[in-house]
Amino acid sequence: MAELPDELTGYGALWRYSDDNRQPRETLSAPEAPRPLRKKMLKDLHAAFDACEIADGATLSFHHHLRNGDAVLNAVLEIAAVRGLSGLRIAMSSLFPVHAPLVEHIRSGLVNGIWTDYAIGPVAREIVAGTLGCPAVFQTHGGRSRAIASRRLAIDVAFVAAPVADVYGGASGALGRAACGPLGYPMVDADYAHRVVVVAEEVSTERLEIADIAAERVDHVVAVDTIGDPAGIMSGATHPASDPVGRRIVSLAVRAVAASGLMVDGFSFQTGAGGVPLAATQEIGAEMRRNGAVGGFICGGITGSHVALARDVPFREILDVQCFDTDAARSYREDGWHRAISAAEYASPLHPNPVVDRLSLMLLGAAEVDRSFNVNVTLGGNGQIIGGGGGHPDTAAGAKLAVAATRLTGGGYPKIVEAVSCITTPGRDVDLLVTEAGLAVNPRRPDLAARLQDAGLPIAGIDALIEAARSQANKAPYVPEGPIAALVEYRDGSIIDCVLRASI
Repeated sequence: MAELPDELTGYGALWRYSDDNRQPRETLSAPEAPRPLRKKMLKDLHAAFDACEIADGATLSFHHHLRNGDAVLNAVLEIAAVRGLSGLRIAMSSLFPVHAPLVEHIRSGLVNGIWTDYAIGPVAREIVAGTLGCPAVFQTHGGRSRAIASRRLAIDVAFVAAPVADVYGGASGALGRAACGPLGYPMVDADYAHRVVVVAEEVSTERLEIADIAAERVDHVVAVDTIGDPAGIMSGATHPASDPVGRRIVSLAVRAVAASGLMVDGFSFQTGAGGVPLAATQEIGAEMRRNGAVGGFICGGITGSHVALARDVPFREILDVQCFDTDAARSYREDGWHRAISAAEYASPLHPNPVVDRLSLMLLGAAEVDRSFNVNVTLGGNGQIIGGGGGHPDTAAGAKLAVAATRLTGGGYPKIVEAVSCITTPGRDVDLLVTEAGLAVNPRRPDLAARLQDAGLPIAGIDALIEAARSQANKAPYVPEGPIAALVEYRDGSIIDCVLRASI
């Protein structure tokens, strides 16, 4: 990990992650006062800039429920550019290739600060190039909520993209052409932002019966032709792994979960949207049916596979921050047991009882895992940003069993290494590594190792997996040597690592 400066312009004092001190130093702030229940329509986004008095240096927040289909961030920044603003700070829950126009806004000086939980595409490459006025900050989903609720990340104006809203400000992700499911991320922004603007495709003159964002949290409503393309929700891997290596990893992972003794009545879990986790979701369902177990809840980014599993096993409920496909969004609209939760209820360390702390299992992927079981899901082997923490560190910290499942190599680079190029999730929170060559159990979990050995699972050990990955790889990871381009924040607000500038 590179040497960190004591202070960075636009961010404030830093403190380093430590295994011995992982509680937020911040406290929960009071939300903004409720807004009056009145009609709040504005003519257009220009009018919203005027009403909110957006000026140079303002911090604007956005969310990514349309993922690679989002059009609102680009539309708002286009207005900011026309108005000649500069030095804006953008708090976008995740950034995708569709946000490529942001690159020119960085280069022009319109934007000089970014907070995000995840980034891929042109903006991710621009962050690594180091053209921002200060290093970008990568947070976790729970960490973003924590920072907003403590006002460490103080938002001047939150722009909430909503498929449907009413003239009073209530907003829903369940209805309309661009239905995207629960608006779990901006629920937090709407509570704490100084001003809240709902940007909606469809606006009802009658109050919505059910709203993800309450009218009392909203200052203004703007109707637009489109908030984006709902087909972009399905960006990323959305199909279960079916190749022999992927199926081998899935089989070993599910056998390990079954051997852990956790798959009983009330079992709750989160899997990611990658090919291996999605296939594991299906196999977990088959194993639970064999056991006759009734599930508790499924949480996280929800896909149609999770919905099908919840109906089939069954599970009592889905706790949903964000949908990853349109099948899941449809379920949110139609199924009473498919419930919205805010990102704070999901994973904030300032929440009294976050959902992640009630998980039996988290099973997610990894770009790299090292000898200390640290996981990297931020940087690829070429030194470029390939994502970010999202809910990975949050769920690993809370779940009874945290599993990283990955192939030995990817793109020719080793994925099991001596030391990861960037720590996203600390090794103390990861219990088990699963690869096609076998398993490695964190030495912190001798109880788990004994269970897996008794079940006859192939425990290769971390040294053997590092060597196997090294022998199969044909590329050496890129080692950047530049100054800091981004800080990687653990969920408690400490800095766990950083991303160095790189040019490929």
